[in-house]
Amino acid sequence: MRPALVAFIAGLLFAFGLALAGMTQPAKVVAFLDLSGDWDPSLAFVMGGAILVYMPIFRFAKRMQAAWSGQAFSLPTRNDLDPRLIAGAALFGIGWGVGGYCPGPGFTASGALSSHALTFTAALITGFVAHTLVFSRR
Repeated sequence: MRPALVAFIAGLLFAFGLALAGMTQPAKVVAFLDLSGDWDPSLAFVMGGAILVYMPIFRFAKRMQAAWSGQAFSLPTRNDLDPRLIAGAALFGIGWGVGGYCPGPGFTASGALSSHALTFTAALITGFVAHTLVFSRR
């Protein structure tokens, strides 16, 4: 029960932060990405603030034996760049720019039953399933 409760509280806090910062508004995200038009730099401050909060917590968490939920950490060990990583990052960026959402804000906005967010989330889940089907056969 404890891991589920910790995950639920963390998810609520994350969703609240995304909504408060305006990241669940596709127009705001697209305006941030529109460098040649009416650029809105406010999300850069959101990202900068998130990095400032994350960095010391990550350093602290690396020294912990387990998460507060009691589960072990699973940190990546690779630090190289390969074509799959670059292609995935490019697709992620294109999807973010076209849809106006990245996965966290897309799921959060789906909670408000926005048709745009629900379409984005359905496409995202379809991509997850397609990836799993293609790469599980390898």
